[in-house]
Amino acid sequence: MSAGRGNALRAIVAANVRRIRHERRLSQEDLGAASELHRTYVGSVERSERNLSIDSIASLAAGLGVEAWVLLRPISDSDAERS
Repeated sequence: MSAGRGNALRAIVAANVRRIRHERRLSQEDLGAASELHRTYVGSVERSERNLSIDSIASLAAGLGVEAWVLLRPISDSDAERS
């Protein structure tokens, strides 16, 4: 995988985590506690600064109450309109 595609996937995960967290009305601290991750880690994920492991994706997904694949799915314009 090229660095560009990795960066793009990190941006997708970041946007999905932020969007779903806001939909659930969770703070980064709340999500960190629910995911058993530190709040500063959650913030760095949302800023695309982290190269996440599968375990971290699974932890965030569990904390958000979604399946892990949801965090990896590019959001479409129609999805964005529903948010």
